[in-house]
Amino acid sequence: MSELLLELFSEEIPARLQVRASEDLRRLMVDGLKAKGLEVGEARAFATPRRLTLVIADVPKKSPAISEEKKGPRTNAPEQAVQGFLKSAGLASIDEATIVKDEKKGDFYLARIEKPGRPAAEIIAEVLRETILNFPWPKTMRFNAKLDGGGDLRWIRPLHSIVLLLDGKVVPFEIAGIKSGATTRGHRFMGGEPFKVTDFADYEKQLKANKVVLDFAERAATINEGAHALAKEAKLSLVEDDALAAENAGLTEWPTVLMGAFDKSFLEVPGECLTSAMKTHQKCFSLRHGKKLSNHFLLVTNLKAKDGGKTIIAGNEKVIAARLSDAKFFWETDLKKTLDEMRDELKGITFHEKLGTQFKRTERIKELASDLAKSQELCEAALALRAGELSKADLVSGMVGEFPELQGLMGRYYAEAEHIAPEIARAIELHYKPKGPTDSVPLESEGNGAAVAVALADKLDMLVGFWAIGEKPTGSGDPYQLRRAALGVIRLVIDNDLRMPLVPVLARTIIHPITLQSPQRSAAKEIYDFAKKHGSRFISRQAADEAKRLSKEGALADIEEAIDKVGDLLAFFAERLKVYLRDKGARHDLIDAVFSLPGQDDLALIVKRVEALSELLGTDDGVNLLAGVKRAQNILTIEEKKDKVSHAGDYDAALLQLDEEKTLAAAIDKVKDDTVAALAVENFAGAMRALAELRAPVDAFFDKVTVNADDPKLRQNRLHLLSQIRAATLNVADFTRIAG
Repeated sequence: MSELLLELFSEEIPARLQVRASEDLRRLMVDGLKAKGLEVGEARAFATPRRLTLVIADVPKKSPAISEEKKGPRTNAPEQAVQGFLKSAGLASIDEATIVKDEKKGDFYLARIEKPGRPAAEIIAEVLRETILNFPWPKTMRFNAKLDGGGDLRWIRPLHSIVLLLDGKVVPFEIAGIKSGATTRGHRFMGGEPFKVTDFADYEKQLKANKVVLDFAERAATINEGAHALAKEAKLSLVEDDALAAENAGLTEWPTVLMGAFDKSFLEVPGECLTSAMKTHQKCFSLRHGKKLSNHFLLVTNLKAKDGGKTIIAGNEKVIAARLSDAKFFWETDLKKTLDEMRDELKGITFHEKLGTQFKRTERIKELASDLAKSQELCEAALALRAGELSKADLVSGMVGEFPELQGLMGRYYAEAEHIAPEIARAIELHYKPKGPTDSVPLESEGNGAAVAVALADKLDMLVGFWAIGEKPTGSGDPYQLRRAALGVIRLVIDNDLRMPLVPVLARTIIHPITLQSPQRSAAKEIYDFAKKHGSRFISRQAADEAKRLSKEGALADIEEAIDKVGDLLAFFAERLKVYLRDKGARHDLIDAVFSLPGQDDLALIVKRVEALSELLGTDDGVNLLAGVKRAQNILTIEEKKDKVSHAGDYDAALLQLDEEKTLAAAIDKVKDDTVAALAVENFAGAMRALAELRAPVDAFFDKVTVNADDPKLRQNRLHLLSQIRAATLNVADFTRIAG
């Protein structure tokens, strides 16, 4: 077995593309080799700004010989079929084929094909060519390298050389005039002359001697260690930023960390603004002195300068000063306007052509936030209303225009500068949260009730708005990040343990624009109140017609369509909830079993039901009860199909003959009452315990009772009793949707 070493040496590869590119190189080469019959061992890929490297262990000297049989046409087949067979099998004449006797279907031709193994070097060259020509760079450039068949070789940056060694020997390869060899280069400035390598160990060793750290993780670790060491030496603490360390690792082959400083007057600007400016423009790390930002920063350079880095530091300090001056200018300019003045400018900013301006959006958000604050007892409704009103004002600020990642945070700073209530200021900052599955959630228990209300209103408005105009996520895209918005609603509700049925909220949000046109009109009021209370699509035609007449441009004219959209959006929430709970280890079928029950739109209660149901099914009683319920349902399904009539209904106690029937009937009646009582006080564990009491009576019933009795009345009564098993369990979950 041999070792394969490949290096593609080019001009600087963008840092953000390097890790993905190294993995693509590994995948394409390994998959290509295996597809051509060359089974290889472990493959490791590396990337630096100027090279992609791949080393593969245990490469066989040649692919194995292949012997296969190819069945042909019958011996009496037309000549055209015979010629097609010869061509596909690679035979010169039919005499090279074997005739196989088959008395039933007729004699047919059979070709026995022997394919000898191919040298590994030949296969490697073929796969490398395919890899280079089909490499999935997001963008490529043409350079002075012409392909043999015409056209230009395209690569992310000009490709200069290729190292291709198998067992220490150069594998012959050429593309666009670039020939394979054993020679590479070290660091652009500190690497000295080109050098030859013999294998991966020698390659890695010589690269390091020529000031190139091949391993990306090692470069990132070097940056982190150097940053912490310099910070400690200066009695400062590093503002941790793994993404920035990774970016710098992608910009350097020999990373060296240096410390610079800026004028203390810039510290009058919020620290996050300075940090964003230094990170965005110069890829520099920020430092703290205690809890406050320091006027020092760390930079990462790609060389070890002879003057100790003084010139490099001075150059960076000059650029940083200019960038921080811009940030200070934005801050001071923004403070000259109030948040209300900024909000007024939102009238000129379109959120979406079909959903109006950002100003109109804040109008919707503030009303919904106020309603949620009141109904969920999160905070004073006025606080949530004011926070929702100002939530997007900072979008027109100069600071957010320069650093979009500061939206919300800058709103808080501007609110604090105006001495606006702290609860409102925090809500402006936190209402974008959670931004992802690992982001924190604002909690009412920590005094952030207004933030919870505005965060919910913001995300619900997004979802309802885009659903209303038909801009739903697809399998291939989610441009408005609606999946993230739905997950945000789920986490806000569950983490704050809110009792917030979704249907009334969604219906109210979709239909409210119509009812706002004339809230005094009885028809519009009927629609609004009915939908808010029930979220039902069963409304009078007269009311729907009146709502159409009252609606204006931009409103949803068809109320029935609006309610259908509510149902569709609720199903979307169900799918997102499955993803959320599945990530936490819950079974998706249990979510289906709970969500399919009528009126199940309270996310927090659904989660509690699923958890309790999961615990029940983890016991023997739960497993056996599930089997009994499914058996009852199967019998009902078969008999209803045969009789062409439903057997759902109450049993007749006078027709209960056997003790097992009577015991089961009594147990069902008790379980119904017990589960309803337990669910009424959200005692889901108690409801499951009550349900488990059915296990023994159900088992005994199926052991001793013949359902399809000869007496039609007795048979009908027993089928009704079976339907009551399902009815009893439906108080808790639809057991027919549970796997197992």
